[in-house]
Order: sequence, then C-alpha cells, then structure tokens
Amino acid sequence: MNHEEENELFNRLEADLTPDPTTDRSPDSGADPDTNVVDLDKARVARSESGDGSGDSYDSESGSESGDPSARVLVDGPAPVGPGYLGRIMGAKRRDTLPPWLRSTAELRTAARWAAGHYGHLAAYHGLRSPYYAARLAVQSPRGAAKFIGGSMRWAADREGEPVRLAAVRREDAAEYLKLSRQRDGRVRLRTLVTVLAMFVGLGAALSIYVLAPGWLQALSVGAVILALGAAGTQSDTPVVTRAVELPKSPKLTSDIVLRALGSLGIPAISQAQAKGRTGFEFSAPITRDGPGWRAEGDLPYGVTVTDVIDKRDKLASGLRRPLGCVWPEAVPEEHTGRLVMWVGDQDMSTAKKPAWPLLKGGAVDLFKPVAFGTDQRGRWVEITLMYIAAVIGAIPRMGKTFLLRLLLLIAALDVRAELHTYDLKGTGDLDPVGERVSHRHRAGDDDDDIEYALADLRELRAELRRRAKMIRSLPRDICPESKVTSELANKPKLGLHPIVIGVDECQVWFEHPKHGAEFEEICTDLVKRGPATGIVLLLATQRPDAKALPTGISANASARFCLKVMGQLENDMVLGTSSYRRGIRATMFSWKDKGIHYFVGEGADARIVSSAYVDAPTAEAIGMRARKLREAAGTLSGHALGEAFEAAESAAYDLLRDILAVVPAEEPKVWSEIVVARLAELRPDVYGGWDPEGLSAALKPHGVSTVQVWGKTAAGKGANRKGIERSRITTTVAERDGRRDAG
Repeated sequence: MNHEEENELFNRLEADLTPDPTTDRSPDSGADPDTNVVDLDKARVARSESGDGSGDSYDSESGSESGDPSARVLVDGPAPVGPGYLGRIMGAKRRDTLPPWLRSTAELRTAARWAAGHYGHLAAYHGLRSPYYAARLAVQSPRGAAKFIGGSMRWAADREGEPVRLAAVRREDAAEYLKLSRQRDGRVRLRTLVTVLAMFVGLGAALSIYVLAPGWLQALSVGAVILALGAAGTQSDTPVVTRAVELPKSPKLTSDIVLRALGSLGIPAISQAQAKGRTGFEFSAPITRDGPGWRAEGDLPYGVTVTDVIDKRDKLASGLRRPLGCVWPEAVPEEHTGRLVMWVGDQDMSTAKKPAWPLLKGGAVDLFKPVAFGTDQRGRWVEITLMYIAAVIGAIPRMGKTFLLRLLLLIAALDVRAELHTYDLKGTGDLDPVGERVSHRHRAGDDDDDIEYALADLRELRAELRRRAKMIRSLPRDICPESKVTSELANKPKLGLHPIVIGVDECQVWFEHPKHGAEFEEICTDLVKRGPATGIVLLLATQRPDAKALPTGISANASARFCLKVMGQLENDMVLGTSSYRRGIRATMFSWKDKGIHYFVGEGADARIVSSAYVDAPTAEAIGMRARKLREAAGTLSGHALGEAFEAAESAAYDLLRDILAVVPAEEPKVWSEIVVARLAELRPDVYGGWDPEGLSAALKPHGVSTVQVWGKTAAGKGANRKGIERSRITTTVAERDGRRDAG
C-alpha cells in the first residue's frame, strides 16, 4: 500500500466516525441548539388527539402538523382503530349448541329408528348364532386349557428371561450371568408360591361349588370356564364371533390429509404457501363428524376462492384418495368467498343407502306446507313447498329429470284438492302413473291432436287465472289479507281456488312448435309470472335447457330450479340463474352415475345439492292408486281420470289479439289482412271461418287498432298495396291491456 492509498483510507474512516449534525440530536453532540428534538410519544398523542388524520398533515421530521399538502401523511396511525372489546364480542358468531340432527324432530326420529334397528339387528344376529358360538368355544376349550397351562408354567419358570441369560453365556460374562441367575431364582420362588396358592384357592372354590352350590350355578360355572378356555384357544385367523354389520372402510379425515389434497390441486397461492412452510389453509373449526362423513372448514389463501377448488373437484378427490361422489366442496354464502367447507362422505352419494321416503307407504299432503322430496349429502331430508312457485327442471338425457318431475307430481297428487294437468311430450308414458289415475287433463305424445289438446287446455287455464285474480280481488281483506290463495281458501269449493299443478315433460316441444310455439310461450310466461299467487303451479322439464327450449321470460321468473347434470355453462345458468356458474354453483361437476342428484334452488335458501327420492314405475303406480282412492273418498276426482272428454269452451279460447300474434310471427312486421284472416281460419275454423278483411277490420276497432296500407307481393309476384295490420300495434295493445289488468 503506497502513501496516497493510506491517506485515502484514513480519510474515509474519519468521515465515517464524524457525527452528522443533521442526524445527531443528542445533547452532547454539539449540534445546533435551535434544532428541534422530536419526542415520539408526544407526537403520537398529538396525532391521536387531532382525529383521524383527515385534517392537516403531520410533518414527521419537524414533529408538528403542517399545512403543506405535499407533506407525507401516515396512513396507518399508531393508535388502534376498530370496534372495542365489547363490540367484537357482540359481533361474534356463536356456534350451535346442539347439532342440526338433534334440533330437528324428523332427523331425531330418523336417528332413533336407525339406532334401534342397528342394535336390534346386532342382538338378533348374535342371538341366533349363540349356540354355534358356544359349540365352537367348547371344541376349542382343550386347546385353550393347554395354552393356559403352558403359559402358566412358562411364567412360573421365568422363561421370558432365558434369552438374556443365554446371551450372557455366549459373551462369557460371568458377573452378568450370576446377577441374572440370582434374579431368576428370586422370581421363580415368588411365582411358584403364587401358582401353588392359586391352585389351592381354585381347587377349594371348585370343591365348594361342587358340594354347596345348586345345579344351575354348577352348570353356569362349568360353562363359563369352558367358554373362557375356548376363547383362550381361539386362533387369530379364525375368530368365533363374526361381524353383524360391515362398516364402510373410510379413513378418518385429518388436517394432514386435507392439506395434502389442497396442495395437489396446483393452485399457485396454495402451493407457494406450502413451499414456504405455511399450511395454505387456515382451519376455522376442528374437523368433526357430520352425518355419515367428515366436515372440514377453513379459509383459503388471499385471492383464492371456493370456485377455484370446485373447478378441480376431481383432483381434490384424488388428493383425498376418495371416490368422486364422496367429496363435496361448498362455499359459505354468509361468509367471504374464500371460506371453504369440505364435506367428505363415507360412501359415494349415488350409491349410499337412502332413508325411505316418508310418503312411500302412506300419508297425505298439504301443498301449502313443506314436503320432503330428497336428501342432501349428509342424508338429511330436504323439503319443498309446491305452492307459490313455478319450477324449471333441466338436465341432459338419462340423468333422472323425468323421475324428478313425476316425484313432484306424485306429491301434488296426494293433496286431494289439487287439480293436475300432466303432459308427457316424450310420449313414453312415464307420467301415466299420475296422469291416468288422478289428472284432470293428460296427454302423452306430440302429435297434432296432442298439441291442439294442450293448447286448448292452456287457454282455459289462462282464463281461469284471470277469473281467480278477480275472485281474490273481490274477497274481503280479513279473509284474503295477502291477496293470494291460502290453504283455508283452497278448502272452500265454492270459491274455486283449489291448487292447480301443471307438469310438462320435454317442454321444448311446445316452445319450438313451428305454428303454436309463440302462443305456448306467451301463455306459459303469463302462468309463471302471475300463476303462483292464484294457486297455479307450472312445472317444466327439458333436456335442452337453452334459450329456445326454455324461453328467458320463463327461466328468469321461475322461483324453484332443479338442475341435474348439464354439459356447459350456458345450460347451467339457464336453469340455475345468471352467473350461477361464476358463483361456483355448477351442475357440470356431476358425474354420469350421479342420477337424481341435482342442484336445488328454492325454499328461500341458497343452492343445495340434493338427491331426489327414488320412486320407480311400479312404486309410482301404487302411489298413484293410493292418491286416486283418496280423491274418490273426497269426491274430487274429475276430468281425464274419470274418462270425461275434453271440449274446449269457445268463450274461454277466443282472444283475437293474441290469436293474431300467434299466426303472425315477429319476422313479419306487416301482413295483409286477407293473409291474417286465412291463418286465423286455420287456427280456429269454428271461430274465424268465413271472416274477410273487412270483418277483421271491424273486429279490431273495439280494441283501438286500425288497419293500414301494406305493400306486398301477390302469388304471381306482382307488387300491390292492400289493407293489412302492423304487428307492433297489436303487441303494444296487448301489453297495455294486460298491464291494466295486472294493475287492477
């Protein structure tokens, strides 16, 4: 090192050791006496007293408040902000003291019946085999006696210490061997004394029983000794007592298993957290038994939603090493979107044994009260109230859609007041157990006469809806306080407000009909919107839940939705509602074997996974016959079930404006009157037969609609200007008229 480098090094050291007057504020530092020394405690107190910091900013260097808007402002103050201790306690969420199954009378009865049946089966099973058990033990008693005697002799001779003593001999360790030998001699003397005393006591007790005890006690004692010796002689691979109940082999759910499964999903936030030694999942409650399975609840990492986990349900099941039908991740609607509830069942939901449907063997129904129709993943009954709803059922073929519709119709059939209208547009007769037994109107098929029959029925139902609306409006407030049909009003036949339930399978046949599709859509939309309050329930099922098969006006206003397996997001949201797929309610996650399992939205609750009660065709026939007998006894059997022919009333079916909308599609904004008259004559020959353009114009005048000049082409292809109608005027008039009716 030369002289210049040495001087440079000393200069650097001197600069480092010299105190900076702008930073050294100690009294001995020799700094400027006018420089302010900041007392941090006083500064914090002053800031807290100034409020929330929304006023003047605080100058961190001078320790005073500054009016300079460019000065730095502390975002998080040193004083704690938020509710006090009492506020946090009052806002705390209390967990249920009693489990859900203990609070429900129905579930408590179900659990009690299960326990009684389970232990009754155990008693009967082993009681029937008890002679066999006794004979086996008696045969094995000599082996048990030999085993007992041999074990006693080995114990008395201290045979268990012999390997240790032999090891000392092999090592030629005389001192250790002598020590072990003296220890063995002491043990043998003590154990021999105990054995001799036990023999004398045992022989004395046996002699006393033989001489003094009655015969039954002697037999009992001998039997007990033989059974004990037989149990001692039982080999581990040939047990005497067999299992009466084979329990499912499902491992216990532990935190390690849950974390392993979540880590296998490939979600970056979870993987990164676990790579850094964290769990990636914060349990908010202990893992507990919940019905026939395990429940784990907790918070996912920031930015991870329950939907991310539901999307990878198959990988989650693989990580848990459980069948796909056992793993059901769910969101907690009242919590944030990162709160996950993972329920892992002991058995696959599609194959697990379900409790018997309460209405399977007997019972009646009040449609104004909840009725069980399926079970959730935990085997608990899920109920539905069929009144005041319009329902949509959607699924791909062969997933149980028709079975579910028939189940709901069977429930309605067991209320003797309900009037059923059933339409099996698939034509296979799946709804015949209801339709042929109790329905007021019923058809199976999609032929032209079937379509005309259904259309005439719907027209009458629309007229009935209007009559009911007028009837409800005319009733006193003390009798009808909420302006809707109640169970009490339905019990009064003179009012004619009994429940009407309409069930349609493969409803897309109606709405896609080339001639009457628009009218079907119009009437069904009206029934969906206004029918529930008047006691009219519409149940629509389709295997093509798209905009054509399930018009938006119907799907958007249905208050109950059942979605079995579908293939895509569009179909999922058409049935379950807009954005359901984004919120994690995805019927696409169901597998092909999950027949009858669906998402159910209704009863004022969030979407729930439900497995509907399985009622096959023979059972449905039996329930249908029971419903028919109940109706015969009540005198409410009518219409098709009695063999009466259906003749549509002209007065109820005739609605000129709607008939024009039915024959003039939206693609034709203007049409000649002669074309409209010809189409009307095809629609209703008995009503519009013989009409001419002048007659149409005269019939439209009372409705405030006038004809206009319309340019068109004749059959020969020549252009012509003739009288006609504008469809937009008809649509506006119908909307205004119906709007006034609804307002009234």
